[in-house]
Formats: sequence, C-alpha cells, structure tokens
Amino acid sequence: MNDDADDRAVRPVAMITGGSRGIGLGIALELAKEGCDIVVCGRRERDSVQNTIEELQGLGSDVLYSRGDVSDADSRARMISETKDHFGRINILVNNAGVAPKVRADVLETTEESFEWVMKTNLQGPFFLTQLVANWMVEQKESDPEFRGCIVNISSISATVASVSRGEYCISKAGISMATKLWATRLGEFDIPVYEIQPGVTKTDMTAAVQEKYDKLISEGLCIQKRWGFPEDVGKAVAMMARGDIPYSTGQVLMVDGGLTLPRL
Repeated sequence: MNDDADDRAVRPVAMITGGSRGIGLGIALELAKEGCDIVVCGRRERDSVQNTIEELQGLGSDVLYSRGDVSDADSRARMISETKDHFGRINILVNNAGVAPKVRADVLETTEESFEWVMKTNLQGPFFLTQLVANWMVEQKESDPEFRGCIVNISSISATVASVSRGEYCISKAGISMATKLWATRLGEFDIPVYEIQPGVTKTDMTAAVQEKYDKLISEGLCIQKRWGFPEDVGKAVAMMARGDIPYSTGQVLMVDGGLTLPRL
C-alpha cells in the first residue's frame, strides 16, 4: 500500500485543455499510457465526459476533470486552483483547446465578433494559462532542482499556410507560434522546455464537415503520406516531448502533417 502511494506521489501531472475529445483526447490517452496523471480541461458538463474519464482511469491515471472555458480568466484561475488542490503539482501543460470560426468567411468579410471570439480561445486564453502554469513551474523548480516540466502548444499548419476563408483562425495559430518562442526564451533559464506541434489534416469532429473534400484531396496527393492524421499521431509526439526525449530542442516546431507542407516539384 505504501509503495503504491509513493509511486502515485511522483507520477507526472499533465494538464490538457480541450482534452476530452479529438486531438486533446488523443494526447490524454498517450500521456496516460506513459504513466501520467491527467487534468482534463473542457467546457462540457462532467456527465458528458464521464466515459472519457473512466477510459483514462482504466489506463491507471488519476483523473481530474476541471470544467471551464480557457478564454475566461476566472476559469483559468480555477483550473490551476483545482489542480493544486487535487495534485499539488504540475509537470506538463498542453495548450490544445481551440475553435474554428462559426462561419467560414472570406477575409474581405470577416467580422470583428468572429475575430475576437477565435482570438480569445485560441491565443489569449493559452497565453495567459501558460503564464499561470509557467510561474507555478518556476516555483516548483526553485524549491526542487530535480523538477522536470515542459509546455507543449498545439497550433496548426494554418500558422503558415494561408486559408482566406478563415483568416482569424490562421492568425491565431501564427500567434501561438510566436508565443512558443517567447515562452521558450523566458523559461530557458529554468530548464523548462517549450515546444510546438503543428498538426495537418486531422480526423476529428472539427473536420467532420469537410471529410469528403479532404478525402479527395488526400487521394490526389495533398499529403506525401496518403492518409488522414489521427489524434494519436499528435498524442505520440506530445508523449515524446513529455518524456524528455528532446531536452535540447526548446522552442522548436514539430510538423505532424504527413508531409503536407513539404515543398515539392
């Protein structure tokens, strides 16, 4: 019994925003398999994510569901407070939660309302959640030199690939890329690496509406690897970073896009 308690005490804790479905769930599952305890942050009622919580628990993880909206400052503070109360530590932050525009509109017609809504969730929220977590990680590092932590931002190939029908989304992801560089630079003195993953066309509920379009494009050679990406593809990449497999690569971007963005003749 004591051995189990000791093992539980040293398990790394990973917070994943938008972790109850899609890419976020793929990440949560892979980190659970790696022996992490999990904080799933999301906007849905607990009852609607209970099966997900039980799936993660079935992999041996202690799971905290922290309900809230990353775009809201009070929700972000509550996520941290609940994690402190439940686990007393955090080792990994994965900024994954994101939204697409409610209506795809040409940049000549994009509304300020849509721009602000996407930015608050995709850029402002992750930036200030990272600020809270980074300060907590620095405190842990200063009290325990053996502390290991990392931050992973999930952006998109849309950080560099222009889509004029969802300009606000592209700009938000480009902002996350700069945020990755800023946090990597600031946290370097504490040996807390910050990484970015840019997924390509990934099969989730967000892309369900365009499945037929991308089925055709992928079959015609859109990606070098002729298949959709899956949430577990991103999850495996995050697991590598969380394990500390690339400790001397802070600030770097990993493409998980099947070669879509490789220049080709």
